[in-house]
Amino acid sequence: MAFPRQSPPSDDDFAEQAWRQETAADAHDAAAAATADAGLGAAGETSESGGPGEGYWSLSRTPLTSLVFALPLVLAYEGGVLVLGRGSPRNGADVWLRQFLDALGFGSYFLLPALTVIGLLAWHHIEHDRWRFSPVVLAGMAVECVLWAAALVGVARLQDRLWPLVAAGLGDGIFGRLVAFCGAGLYEEVLFRLLLLPSLVWMFERIGFSTVAAGLCGLVFSSLLFSLAHYVGPLGDTFAIYSFTFRFLAGLFFAILFTVRGFGIAAGSHAVYDILVGLL
Repeated sequence: MAFPRQSPPSDDDFAEQAWRQETAADAHDAAAAATADAGLGAAGETSESGGPGEGYWSLSRTPLTSLVFALPLVLAYEGGVLVLGRGSPRNGADVWLRQFLDALGFGSYFLLPALTVIGLLAWHHIEHDRWRFSPVVLAGMAVECVLWAAALVGVARLQDRLWPLVAAGLGDGIFGRLVAFCGAGLYEEVLFRLLLLPSLVWMFERIGFSTVAAGLCGLVFSSLLFSLAHYVGPLGDTFAIYSFTFRFLAGLFFAILFTVRGFGIAAGSHAVYDILVGLL
């Protein structure tokens, strides 16, 4: 079968073909740019409207939300101590923090809770988080604290025994013990997690540890000190390897919880655990 003869393409044909290819490429680039702009716009709208980046996980970790969530512990403990009398036995971490402030010449009774509030507000400002909190998030945090506390109770039962995390209660009644548990959840987390843990991490980094190694050492050493603290002072427990081991594991539990979920969740879970163990 014979094919018809075709004349060779002219320079005009090549020019027209090149123009069409260039036009098609320009159209493709414009469409891609429009798609990217639309995607960025959608992402921006999601961020502004409080999308996944500002959901429960993020908001519950902010220092401001932690402060609002922990305020009932502050009021319950400090108010309970005032009702029971300032001479009543206090939580050990509370006593040590107040002794430190006294040594610096700051002996005002309400200075420690005030510094706790101011510290969390300053932390929130440094983090540049939005100044808002959600009641729904606070309710979710309460439920989460109960779940974490129940998980720690399960760990304790693996050792066939439950050990309270406070050295002693305030008074012999239920009210005094409840006040003590609130103080443990609040000030033990302030001392060992909010103050000591970041300080240890910073120290290990300064002496040459990597960020990961410094973080791990901070978790371990702060948990060791947390466990040992329960045997210090006239109201401290008699040392036993069983209780020391569990308290060290509990210290790791709360330290990791503080690192991953924030101060409010750690303090609330600590207080709820003590209540479950001490009152139920």
